[in-house]
Amino acid sequence: MIWACIFISWLIAVISMLGSLFFSEVMGVTPCVLCWYQRIAIYPLVFILPIALFPLDTKVAKYVLPLPIIGWFIALFHVALTNGYIPKSIQPCSKGVPCSEISINWLGFLTIPMMSLISFSVIIALLVWVMKKGTQ
Repeated sequence: MIWACIFISWLIAVISMLGSLFFSEVMGVTPCVLCWYQRIAIYPLVFILPIALFPLDTKVAKYVLPLPIIGWFIALFHVALTNGYIPKSIQPCSKGVPCSEISINWLGFLTIPMMSLISFSVIIALLVWVMKKGTQ
């Protein structure tokens, strides 16, 4: 079960990476500054997590957990920004693509920052579970 959790975390990271590349390279959605920071937090997981699968290394959760946690906070800030909870005076994207711009909105609530927040949340939950079960 621990192996499956690490594998699912890796799979979510791969889907997130490919999704972000699809949005920017195929659909032409230019990533904002906060999107870049979230990419920085998710992309290394694509390369680190599979190394822990063969042979199984449960300690990987301890080492990579800071990345999705940082990404989660950035994604949460980004969701709050796109929903209008953050005042314009402290918005980080003053030049280039505005971070408050909503490029994709599926089902009325599923934006790119929300998809990122969900991905980071699931990865964090799985890695915390791996940490708890790996020490038993």
